This record gives sequence, structure tokens and C-alpha cells, in this order.
Amino acid sequence: MSNLNQLELQHIRHMVGAHGTIVNKLESLSQQCNDPQIQQMLKGDAQDAKNNKEKLMTFLN
Repeated sequence: MSNLNQLELQHIRHMVGAHGTIVNKLESLSQQCNDPQIQQMLKGDAQDAKNNKEKLMTFLN
């Protein structure tokens, strides 16, 4: 992998933070939801956001 410049690192950090926020919001919404299908969809989307956050974190290591 090529070296990232400071601006690229800053963007990745921002995206990591945004994905963390998305995870928290989706998990919160899924807990408040009464419809099992929507609840499952929200949980799945939260998991996808977690996975994407972890992928982005690999650029910071």
C-alpha cells in the first residue's frame, strides 16, 4: 500500500468517526423499533458500518 498524505489520513479519521456515529445511531434505532423486520435491517446495517469502520482502521495502523 502506498503512503498516505496528511489530508488523506484526516479524511480517513473523519470517515472512521462518522461510521462510529452511524453504528451507534442504528443500534439505538433498532432497540427502539417494534417491527422485527425493520429491527433486523437496522442491526444488519449497523454491522455493515462496523465492518467498514474496521476496514478503514487498517489504513491508520
